[in-house]
Amino acid sequence: MKSEEMLRLVNELGKAPKVALFSHVSPDGDCIGSMLALGLALESLGKEVEFYNPDPLPHNLTFLPGATRIRRAPAGKTAPALLLIDCADLARAGLKPDQVPGDTLLLSLDHHISNRHFAGVNVVDPEAAATGELVYQVVLELGVPLGRDIAMNLYTALVTDTGSFQYGNTSVRTHLIAAKLLETGLDLTYVHHQVFDQKPLAQVRLLQRALASLEPAYEGKFVLMTLTGEDFAACGAEDSLSEGLVNQARSIQGVEVAVLIREVEPGKVKLGLRSNLWLDVNEIAVRFGGGGHKRAAGCSMNLSVAEAKRRITEAVGEALQLGRSD
Repeated sequence: MKSEEMLRLVNELGKAPKVALFSHVSPDGDCIGSMLALGLALESLGKEVEFYNPDPLPHNLTFLPGATRIRRAPAGKTAPALLLIDCADLARAGLKPDQVPGDTLLLSLDHHISNRHFAGVNVVDPEAAATGELVYQVVLELGVPLGRDIAMNLYTALVTDTGSFQYGNTSVRTHLIAAKLLETGLDLTYVHHQVFDQKPLAQVRLLQRALASLEPAYEGKFVLMTLTGEDFAACGAEDSLSEGLVNQARSIQGVEVAVLIREVEPGKVKLGLRSNLWLDVNEIAVRFGGGGHKRAAGCSMNLSVAEAKRRITEAVGEALQLGRSD
């Protein structure tokens, strides 16, 4: 993608002496890998860079070059240039409008179809398999060589958001970029081992409880899982360890839609929605103030687990009844 907005973004980054990079709540490999890769590239040009994410880093991403520099929130005034990476809106980065001064240069780099084009410059490409694809293009446009640290972060962004290049969002472009990243000499086996093969015991116990909560509906086309606050406490698990568990339900034969509801505090839940072949879960998530992609989306509800289950089950049922969306 080499659009007018992309060129504007590159130009603004080229002029800015200091940039603050923000990524989204409940961080994943794409938002963290993309943020770190771009930040390292900007630093190689002599710029001052700040890295922010409002939530703790998942255990399987702490190996990434630059990960220890990520802070939860700015201690004082942020840089005059703010770039939100992989965020559909300010709230996704844990920011409120009054936290962004009027003279701030606000930039957005994202691939979510639900992006609200909230910034002064918005580079949004829903056809990109990961925001990492867009960051790769920005790095090239900035004239920064692909070193192994940048490549490791970008490869992690790609491999996580494509499910190891298995999801339908994977394209020819995705594979071509991955090939260029591998040419830097990064250790593919090491990355895969860190991202996918190292699971804390608490996460396995959390999966056990999630699977025990399985509730199929609509002739097996929909499966719902729940994790309560008690589940997290009993497993000694933090919320980030629930990342990806919904895919266990999605893989059940005959399932088109899977949802994981997790209680983050009494009266507040987060939902992860996944579909297999045709149902647009982004449309469902948008109904509840969330968003994402056609096959992967999320939202939050200020409701009890029981009421959230009722509402999402009803919404999914309506979507399934409408039939195929493509």
